[in-house]
Amino acid sequence: MRDVPWPVLASRRFADQDRAARLLRDPALGLEAAHQPGGEVPVAAASIVADLTTSADPDLALISLLRLAEIAPDHADLLDALRTDSGLRRRLTAVLGGSSALGEFVITQAPAWPRLRSESFDAVIPDVARLARDLIGAVDGAAEPPELALRTAYRYALLLLAARDLTGGIDVVPVAAHLADLAAATLQAALSIAEGRLPDTAPRCRLAIIAMGKCGGRELNYVSDVDVVFVAEPVDGEPIEPALRTATDLASATMRICADAAWPVDANLRPEGRNGALVRTLDSYEGYYRRWARTWEFQALLKARPVAGDARLGAHVVDRLAPLIWTAAERDGFVADIRAMRRRVESALPPGTADRELKLGPGGLRDVEFAVQLLQLVHGRSDESLRSGATLAALAALADGGYVGRDDAATLAAAYRFLRQAEHRLQLEHLRRTHLLPVDEAGLRRLARSMGMQPDAKHDVVGVFRAEHGRHKREVRRLHEKLFYRPLLDAAAKVPAESLSLAPDAARARLTALGFADPSGALHHIAALTGGVSRRAAIQRTLLPMLLGRFADAPDPDSGLRAYRTVSEALSDTPWYLRMLRDDGLVADRLVRLLGSSRFVADLLARVPESLRMLGNDTELTPRSATDITASMVAAAERHPEARDAIGVIRGIRRHELLRVACADLLDALTIDAVGTALTAVAEASIAAALSVAMRELPDPPAMRLAVIGMGRLGGEESGYGSDADVLYVYEPRSGAEEGAAGQQAAAVVDRLQRELVAPSPDPPVELDAGLRPEGRNGPLVRSLASYAAYYQRWSATWESQALLRARPIAGDAELGERFVAGVDPVRYPDAGLSAAEITEIRRIKARVDNERLPRGADRTMHTKLGRGGLADVEWTVQLLQLRHAAAGPDLRTARTVDALRAAAAHGLLARDDAAALEGAWQLAMRTRNAITLVRGRPGDQIPPHGKELTAIVRVLGYPPDRDPGQFVDDYLRATRRARRVVDAEFYR
Repeated sequence: MRDVPWPVLASRRFADQDRAARLLRDPALGLEAAHQPGGEVPVAAASIVADLTTSADPDLALISLLRLAEIAPDHADLLDALRTDSGLRRRLTAVLGGSSALGEFVITQAPAWPRLRSESFDAVIPDVARLARDLIGAVDGAAEPPELALRTAYRYALLLLAARDLTGGIDVVPVAAHLADLAAATLQAALSIAEGRLPDTAPRCRLAIIAMGKCGGRELNYVSDVDVVFVAEPVDGEPIEPALRTATDLASATMRICADAAWPVDANLRPEGRNGALVRTLDSYEGYYRRWARTWEFQALLKARPVAGDARLGAHVVDRLAPLIWTAAERDGFVADIRAMRRRVESALPPGTADRELKLGPGGLRDVEFAVQLLQLVHGRSDESLRSGATLAALAALADGGYVGRDDAATLAAAYRFLRQAEHRLQLEHLRRTHLLPVDEAGLRRLARSMGMQPDAKHDVVGVFRAEHGRHKREVRRLHEKLFYRPLLDAAAKVPAESLSLAPDAARARLTALGFADPSGALHHIAALTGGVSRRAAIQRTLLPMLLGRFADAPDPDSGLRAYRTVSEALSDTPWYLRMLRDDGLVADRLVRLLGSSRFVADLLARVPESLRMLGNDTELTPRSATDITASMVAAAERHPEARDAIGVIRGIRRHELLRVACADLLDALTIDAVGTALTAVAEASIAAALSVAMRELPDPPAMRLAVIGMGRLGGEESGYGSDADVLYVYEPRSGAEEGAAGQQAAAVVDRLQRELVAPSPDPPVELDAGLRPEGRNGPLVRSLASYAAYYQRWSATWESQALLRARPIAGDAELGERFVAGVDPVRYPDAGLSAAEITEIRRIKARVDNERLPRGADRTMHTKLGRGGLADVEWTVQLLQLRHAAAGPDLRTARTVDALRAAAAHGLLARDDAAALEGAWQLAMRTRNAITLVRGRPGDQIPPHGKELTAIVRVLGYPPDRDPGQFVDDYLRATRRARRVVDAEFYR
């Protein structure tokens, strides 16, 4: 450093610059620069001042250094060392500015500062054995009382550690570990002192000191109670009671010596707390934990570690008690107890302190520790790698094992280090136990500087600290709530420890007990998912023990697990998939329910597994309107110039939308009317978007306009999962265009439309059925508007009038579609109603349909479409009423069955009870028909009489698992019998 003006140097970071300049001129410091002409500062003096100004509190460091220089017996050596030993300067000024308590120790203990000289400062941090030897040696060789000698030796060890810490020579984790080792050595030294004071006649005993809490986890603070429990045994079969008396005397004396020399020893984590015996035998401890211990006591045992006394006994204690820790999670209410305890800690905070609490408040150290410990206790039963008493080591193991996301673990670890370092720096200042941030700017500035923070472009050093602290606090709280309240923890805790193993024998036994019909096949799927050492396999090993129990609650566990494997393999390279299942219990629950209930959903998910993300957001499960879906399809199709590619994209979006509707339906989010509307919207959008693609190759403008008319369930907005799309195609030549050219264009477009929508593809086809057109399958596929008008005026049959009741424009030219339906209104809503002959004709056609279309061998009472009281019975009855009376009642002019039923009841055409009976049967039959398709993965109308498939259908319909499927059969037969009585009375009268 070159010479710089003294006033500039003196002003650097001192709060009181005038006082600093005055003190720096004090002859005791030997900084003669104040007396030199020109005020230039020598390099050595500048270096001393520079190191002072980099400490946490430069003013405190300067005052303390001056006091030390004034009273140091080796004053000349001190000044010379300050000029020449840069390591000493950094360490000494860092301690003096970072801890007033240790600064006072350095000032009052003459041999203290030389220990910070580079030549004597040990680069190797001593281990616990060396620390214990040093402390005991200091006590044995001292002329002063042992407690005072131990206190001095402890402060020397603390000074050396603080010097490393405050100069950045050691990370916060080894600092905490060394503090725990120092505590262990102090306990051993105190016990040695206590043993030396025993009378020769005292009964012999073996005493082990077991550290708990932060000392046990090797993550101790600078100032903290040291939590321990004392375990004793007699020697060589001697009586227990005399040995326990001696052990209790030793334990009490050890606690007093430690309190005088270093810190209080807290033995209240022992059984029964402060009311329990200070010392117990190992058998007594084990008996207590087996019979009486509460949840928090097992959480405390997680960090148990022998630290002093009889090492062999201490190791035996930990080995005996460890199995109890790793079965505690199976206790009733275990997870809820730990969560409640964390909430009690927060609620007990004094008013106004939560934001300043580094330890106990929201976003504090306890949030990290409780989350990590709960995950350890639940998952550590089967994974021994998680059985660490140190928070960060356990967090790293949780990340390695896939129990916590890597990014989440890194964020928590960084926040934990920040909070622990802040806590350490606060405690170092006065060597007082505190976890509260200062309220004053000066205190926060001192803390921030002690942590090495610097101002940035936006903030001074206090602002930088506040921003960092706020960020870490928010992240800790977010991740605490994500991990600590993870729903899968409850499920995992309820799985017996022996069932957490996915080894073949254990897994096969559990699969059989859970009700898997093919345990060997299930084992094959499990092996495929969990084999290997990948992170993906590790997470599956975490998830599957819980998911298997949930699959067992599904109607078809075997199919559900098989589908789960298919989806998992399809998403094997997708990072969010397993993370979402692990972290979001709602998604896992929903996925298991869907895959175990519905082949339809499983097949769709296998083709579009990325759609799984919608399960985490109820908004994503809301069906979209036909307009929105059409816009998405058209926009996506426009990015593909080839028609086949464009149609493929449309069908892919259709698949996604079908999955959205099916998932919402199975998760009880939709009524049957909403399902029909949603499925109709998907079909409409698919046809509309595909039509826009099919018309691309026409000249601009084309020779004709084309509209698609929805018929049947499509027209009535009552589509089911297995419904065909009944349509009519109508065109009209544009002004000046030739009829023939227009007709050819229309036929070509319709042909292309139908061909592409049913072409082989991984996506389900759109089955377009134009069989309801004039002359049926013998007539032309597409007609002009004039041709339709002429046909219906001259040749229309009664059944065609009935079919037209559901005619509704769904795609293409909207204005043309509206003119078509307006043109057929007189046909479907005849002013004079129906003649007796026409009514007879309708009854005759229905009878023929019932007889000819019912599959051979079908049970007429259990067929949802053509069975007694089924869909056809209700719909033909309603449509007959419409044909007879719709001309007089506008609200009867609806394509929807339920709306027409209610209108008929309102007009007195049906008794309200009769209308309700028809509506109930129709809705139940529609729901059942949809459930059959969802369960089987293919359309069906026949209700199975019994077996697994019937059970699955009944569960999809919302019947509870413990309800006999026969209850549904009874309900269905009862509803359809009532409907059939109304049909017999109304349709055939």
